[in-house]
Amino acid sequence: MSELFDAIDALVASRSPLPPPAERKRLRQSHGLTLEEVATALDVRRATVGAWESGRTEPRPPQREPYAHLLKQLARLYPSPTTNEGGTPPATPAATAPSAAVEVASSAPVVAVASPVPAPAATPPSPAAAPRPARRPGAPRAAAAGSPASAGSGVYAHGPLLVLDADEERQVTGFGTGGLLLDVPARSLPAVVKWALAEARVGAEKLHASGKDADPLLVLTAAACERYGLPAVLSDAERSAGRLPEGHQVIKLLERAGWKLTRRGLGPWARIYRPVTGGRRQCVQLCIPSWNALDDRAWGHAAKLEPAELARVLGVYAQRVMTPVGSTAVSGLELMTALNPPTRAGEPDQDGKRHSEHRPGSLGKEPVDPAPCEAIDGHPVLAHLPRFHIRGPQERLFEEAYDWARDLTDAECMQPHLVGIDVNLAFGAAANGAVVGLDASPEHVTRPVFDPAVPGSWLVDLSHVDLNRVKIAKQWRDLEGDLLPSPFTPTGEHPEGPAWYATPTVAYAVELGYDVAPVEAWVRPRSGRFLDGWYKRLRDAYVATMADLKVAEKLSPGEFLKAMDGHKGRDPELGIVLDAVKMTVKGGIGKLQEKARGGGWVPGQAWPALARPTWRPDIRAAVISRARVNMHRKMLALAAATGRYPVAVLSDCAVYTADGPSPLDVLPYDQDGKTVPGSFRLGVSPGMVKHEGTQDVLWGVGVLEQLGAEGKVANLARYIKTGEVTVRDNGE
Repeated sequence: MSELFDAIDALVASRSPLPPPAERKRLRQSHGLTLEEVATALDVRRATVGAWESGRTEPRPPQREPYAHLLKQLARLYPSPTTNEGGTPPATPAATAPSAAVEVASSAPVVAVASPVPAPAATPPSPAAAPRPARRPGAPRAAAAGSPASAGSGVYAHGPLLVLDADEERQVTGFGTGGLLLDVPARSLPAVVKWALAEARVGAEKLHASGKDADPLLVLTAAACERYGLPAVLSDAERSAGRLPEGHQVIKLLERAGWKLTRRGLGPWARIYRPVTGGRRQCVQLCIPSWNALDDRAWGHAAKLEPAELARVLGVYAQRVMTPVGSTAVSGLELMTALNPPTRAGEPDQDGKRHSEHRPGSLGKEPVDPAPCEAIDGHPVLAHLPRFHIRGPQERLFEEAYDWARDLTDAECMQPHLVGIDVNLAFGAAANGAVVGLDASPEHVTRPVFDPAVPGSWLVDLSHVDLNRVKIAKQWRDLEGDLLPSPFTPTGEHPEGPAWYATPTVAYAVELGYDVAPVEAWVRPRSGRFLDGWYKRLRDAYVATMADLKVAEKLSPGEFLKAMDGHKGRDPELGIVLDAVKMTVKGGIGKLQEKARGGGWVPGQAWPALARPTWRPDIRAAVISRARVNMHRKMLALAAATGRYPVAVLSDCAVYTADGPSPLDVLPYDQDGKTVPGSFRLGVSPGMVKHEGTQDVLWGVGVLEQLGAEGKVANLARYIKTGEVTVRDNGE
C-alpha cells in the first residue's frame, strides 16, 4: 500500500505548479543566485536551468519538485505584485504544463515577438516566456533605452544577429535582439549556415548606398559548439594557431557542403561563404565567445553573459556601430570602408550594363605604398636598408600619443591632491575634420613651402620653438615652458634637430608663432575628410549609450560629475557596449598601421595587412598628431589662464595637483558655467573631459620614489584611476 502512495506522490510531484518562466528568472536574480549555483544544487547543466527560465523546456522529475520548492521559498522572500497570498503566482497554462512552444513539425523557425511593455533600463534582459516570450521585466524602447527592436518586416526582420544556445536535450534556440526567440532546426554547422541565409531573416542593411549589407552574425555558446561538433574551448595548440586544424571533421563537413573559409580559418571569428553567383552574396559570420572571440579588454565580461543578455549587448553595438566582424579593432577598420566604400556603380554603357568605378572621397580599391619615412620597420619599401639598422627621427615619422611625466615642484608638493582628467574619445575627436591623402601615392618634394592644407610628412627643424613664449589666440604669452611637455614628441622632450612630422604637428608650430622651413616632404595633394562619417557614427553611438546610462549632453559641470558617478552600474550591459565603442575608436585607428604577425615572416617581405587599401600609416599619424596637438593646446590655454601645469600626461589623460579632489578644483568655471576658452571642458561629447581619478599627493610622491629607486619611469597618469601600481615587463 505504501508503494501506491509513493507513486501518487511522484505523480503529483511531476506536475508541481511553477510560476511563468520570466518570474522564475526574476526570483533567482532577486536572491543573487547564478544559473550555475541553481544547476549545481539540482544536479543539472546550467543550460538546462536557462531553458526553464526561457520557457523552451519545462523541468521534469526528479528535479521538478525541488525546483518548485526553491521558487516557492524565493517567492515568499521576494513577492511579486501579482502573487497570491501564499506567495505563489496565479496558475496559468504555461505555469502548470510543459511548454511545447518550440516543438515544430517543419523546418520553419518558431518566432516569438517580445512584449512591448516598458521597464526600467537598469534591469537586465531575459529570455522570454513561452509560448510568447516577454522581454526582461519591462523592456526598453528600441533605440532610446539600448535594446533594438526584435521583429519587423523585410529580409532582415529578425535583426542583425542570433546567439545560438543548446539545452540538455540538444535543442538549439536562437536568441535575438529585444527578447526574440527562434527555434533552430539545423543539426550540423553547414545546415546552420544554410538556414541562416535561407530562413532566419537575419542581417543588416548597408550603411552606405554604394556599400553592401552586413552578413548574418551567429554567436555560438559553448553548448551550441558541442551540439555542432566543435570543441567548447580551444586546446593550447589551437589557441596558439588561432583556429581549428584543417583536418577537423566540421571543416570537412563544410567543404563537402560547398562552403569555404577565409584565410583565418575556423577560429573565434570565422567567415563561412560561397563564391558570389548571380550577384548574390552568400556569407555568414561566426563568433565563438568561449574561444575568446570577445576579448575582455574590449568586451569586459560579455563572454560570461546569458544568451539573451549577450544578444542585447551585441545587438545594441550592431545597431549603433555595425554588426561585429571581428575584434573591436577589426570592426573599427571595417566601419571606415562600410561608411565610405571604394567603388560605386557607374553610368550604363552602350549595352546598358553598369560597371564598378572609383567613388570620389574614398581610398580606392588598391593599396598604396607609404613614403619611406612613414613605413614601419620591416616594410618592403625599406628592404634596401642594412639589417638591424635603427632609424632615427630624421629617417622615420614618430607620431605617437603622449607618455610624459615630470617631478613635482615644491609648490605642487604642498597641495594635497592629484586629479586626473581624461578626454572623451580623443582619437575620434581628432579624426573629425582630419584632412588626409586619398587614393594616390605620396609625391616627394624638396625645399617645399609648408602648406597646412596639404596632408603629408615634412622633414623640418622645430627645435627653435620656445614654449616659454608662444602665441595663444594671436597674442604672445609668457609661460613656464619647462613645466609643459613639448607638443612635437610623444615623450614630451624638446626636439634637437630636423625630424619628420605630420602636417598637423608642423601647423601647430606655426600656430604658436614660429616660422618653419621644411627640408623635404612627402605630400598627397588629392585629399579629403575620409574619417568624418566614421567619427560621426561612433560619436552618436557613444553619446546615445551615455544617455541611456543617464549621462546626457548639456549638463552643468556639477550635474555631469554627479551623473558620471557609477554610471556603468546603472546598466552593466550597456556599460559593456560603451567600452566596446571606445575600443572601436582606438583599435580602428591602430589598425591603419597593423604590423606583421605570426611566425615565418621575414623583414622586407609583405604581410597580409599590406594588401588592404586601409593600411595607411600616414592617416594614423595624422590622427594621432591632431590628438596630441589638441591635448597640448588645451594644457597651454589652462596654463596661460590659471598658472596650472600638468605633472603627467598619458595619451588622453592629464594629471594636475589641486587643493581639492574634484576636476572643478582644477578647471576654472564661473557662475554661468563657462570656463577658459580653448581649454578643458567637462562634458560627455568627444573632445570634452571627464574625471579619471584622484589620489593624494603623498601617494604620488611615494610612487615616484618607489619606481625611481628601481630605475623605472613613473607616469602618474597610468595609475591615477585606481591608485594601484602595476609594473609591466618593460618597466612601465
